[in-house]
Formats: sequence, structure tokens, C-alpha cells
Amino acid sequence: MEEYVEMDAVGLSELVKRKEVKPSELVESAIDRSKQVNPLINAVIIEMFDEARSLATSDDLSSPFAGVPYLMKDLEFFAGAPYTAGSRLLKDFLCPTDSVLSSRIRRSGLITIGKTNTCELGIQPITEPELYGPTRNPWNLSFTAGGSSGGSAAAVAAGIVPMAHASDGGGSIRIPASCCGIFGMKISRGRNPRNPDTLGLGVSHCVSRSVRDSAALLDATHGPGFGDPYVAPSPIQSFIKEVTTTPGRLRIGFLSTTFDGKPIDPDCRDAVVDAAKLCTELGHHVEEASPAVNVEAFTNAFTVLWYQMVTLGIASLPALVGKVASAEHFERLTWEIGQAGAKYTGVETLTAMSYMQQLAGTMARFFTDYDLLLTPTLSKPPVKIGELVYKGNLEEYSRLANGWVPYTPLANATGIPAMNVPLYWNDNNLPIGVQFFAPYGDEATLFRLAGQLEEARPWAGRMPAFTKTS
Repeated sequence: MEEYVEMDAVGLSELVKRKEVKPSELVESAIDRSKQVNPLINAVIIEMFDEARSLATSDDLSSPFAGVPYLMKDLEFFAGAPYTAGSRLLKDFLCPTDSVLSSRIRRSGLITIGKTNTCELGIQPITEPELYGPTRNPWNLSFTAGGSSGGSAAAVAAGIVPMAHASDGGGSIRIPASCCGIFGMKISRGRNPRNPDTLGLGVSHCVSRSVRDSAALLDATHGPGFGDPYVAPSPIQSFIKEVTTTPGRLRIGFLSTTFDGKPIDPDCRDAVVDAAKLCTELGHHVEEASPAVNVEAFTNAFTVLWYQMVTLGIASLPALVGKVASAEHFERLTWEIGQAGAKYTGVETLTAMSYMQQLAGTMARFFTDYDLLLTPTLSKPPVKIGELVYKGNLEEYSRLANGWVPYTPLANATGIPAMNVPLYWNDNNLPIGVQFFAPYGDEATLFRLAGQLEEARPWAGRMPAFTKTS
């Protein structure tokens, strides 16, 4: 068990290929670990243990991750498994088919042992659905694991699996990665299959303890599906090779306030300053700089698009179970956002999309002077369980949520890649992530820098004492 918890997916797959360990042994280790820690953190909400044990009997070890245990976020179609999207509307729905991404994950050899908790429809930066209850941070059970991929991030941080599926429409990979002290790459729009995705905000990839796991999985899954509306530029080399490639001397702009210059929590400010110092020590040119982002205009435009995504979900998902959408099927926050989104006109939607296209141009111009942008991932450390639960005032909830996550939505709105890197823990031993943005299609530079940072300040061996409470 101890050896299993300490290894990443690439390392485990190498053991399997050398026949030093059997897939069945890895699966049993993952199941045992889940039974040990999941009652504390509530990360795995759907167990697929019997199916996993059956798959672990295969003699085919040719795929890249043959025999390695994995978890799917309960916001992706995975044939034969329940799909609830964290909503009581779908609590009895059994998924009939794979998404394109799920089929590629299966072909990679990963063995899915269960599905992970998510907030309803993935619309919040926390994971506290009414259907399954809150996922707790392994570093301190009183705090959030973040969202919406909080179940996946907590499971990885607690050693149930070395990496897990995650998706990101406004920060849902990077937010929980920051809260749980692990690596999280939000890939470029169109890098992995994602269909349908009318507005182009969301991507699907993973959270992981090691950088190379993220890169190796992307090698196995990248490329559009049939009919996908967006296609990212083709990578020059394999992503995993980039992790061990020297990044050269990068030009990095960094920001230690919000985009409009407001101060943030000292822990998050210190984390960025610390990361900037580390990058300087590694030979990069680092200076304070920020793209011109009108925070009010961005928030208004993103709200239009985000709310309408929720409206679309409420309108389409009931058909899966033969129901007509009504307030009784959804949490109050989800329903009220959906009602608000339905009031926007087509012109308001197109105006918001046009603004985001202009902002993408702003970011592209910024990256003519800098290779990367460094910011905090969050404006303050992980919040406590219940702190961001909706209390009936949509305007106040939005203010609190947007105030905690002012940075991550920029990458979704403009399609660019961004990663959370776990380099800093505060005095309360809570992880404080930092975020690097890159130009559209340039995951390679992010992986190169991430590999360098991981080597300079390794984090994978830093495991939480997840029984701690406060």
C-alpha cells in the first residue's frame, strides 16, 4: 500500500509492463485505499470495484497505462456507469455510451474503479452537492477540496489513485488542484474531444500528483472528435517528452494583485512572490506585468455565457430520464441561475462572445512580450465547508464566488492553456497553488516549466495527514 500511494501512474504502468506487479494487485491497492480514506473525504461517490477487478484480468499490457487504477468525474459519460452530474434529477440514470474522451481513456489501459463527486452540473468552485454531500480537503477535513472536480482532486491528494479525470469550464481543474496541493493542467480549447460545447468554455483532462502523468495522458487522448467545433494546433512533439525538455530562459510576467490592482490574501500573494523568485533562480526573466483586463466587463460577459450554459443543461438533461425540467429536480442555486440565463437575448450572448474574442486578442498581444503569465490560482486559501453554500441571494453568491476565483476563468474565456502548480503551503499547512498561463496551443512550454519546477521543488512526496480536523 505504501509503495502504491507513493508512485505515479507512469511509474505504476512501468511496473506492470515489466511484470513486477499485476494489474489486479494495483486495483486491489486502490480499492483498499479508497475504503480506508474515502469515508473521511467523500471523494468517490460511485464504486465500480467489481468491473475494475474484471478488467484487471486482461493479459494485454500494450497500452500506455495498462492496469493503472483511475477515477472518472461524475460529469462525463462512461458507458455502464451511473451519470448524475451531482443532480438528483439523474440519480437513477445509467449511462448507455462512452463520450469520445472516455473511449480514449479506456484505450489507454486505465482501469476505472469509480466516479468522483462534483457539484451539481459542475457550476460551482466547491464540491458540496445536496445529492452526495461535501467532499473534504485531505489536508484539513474542515475545508473544501475545491470544485467542480473536487472529488477527483481529493482522491488523488489522498492517494486513492495517482491521477483522475477532471474538467474545467471556469477553473474546475485548477481550483481543486490548488486546494489539494496537486498538479492540474487546463488544456487549450480543442486539445481534447469535447462535443457538444457551443461556447467553448469547457475542457476535459485530469488532475495528477506528477507532471509527467498529465503529459502522458494527454499524449493518449489529444485530438478532436468527429464534429468538434474547435481544433487546437498540433503538438510538435509528444507532451511527455516536453516534461524533461529544458524550457530555456523564459520571459515571465507576474501578478500579485487582482487584475484591477486590488490586494489579495497575503498567503496567495506570498505564494506568487515565492514562485517568481524560484523562476528567477532557475534563470528566467521575471517581472511584474499584467494584461489589460477590464474586470467588470469581463465578469459581466462571463456571467452571460456561464448562466446560459446552466440554462442549456437544465433544458436538455431532463430528456435523458424522460422528465420535464422543474425546480424540484435541481438545487436552488442551479435553478435560479438557469432562470436568469434564460432571460438573456441572443444579442447579449453574441456581445459577450465578441468581448471574449477581443480579450483573446489582448492575451495574444500580451504573449508577444512574455512567454508566460504567473498569477495566484485563488485570491485566498481554501474556504471552509459551507462557506460558499448558496444562501438565497444570487448577486451576493456571485460576488463571493467571483471574489475567490478572479483568475481562472480568463483561460476558459480565451481558450488558452493554464496550469496550477503546487509549490507553497501556508502556516496552517494548507496548499496555496500558483497559476501559469501560456499562449493558445502552447502546453509544451507549460509542461517544460512544470517539469523544471517539479525537479527544483518536488511536491509528489508531500502527503496530507487527512485525518486532521479543526
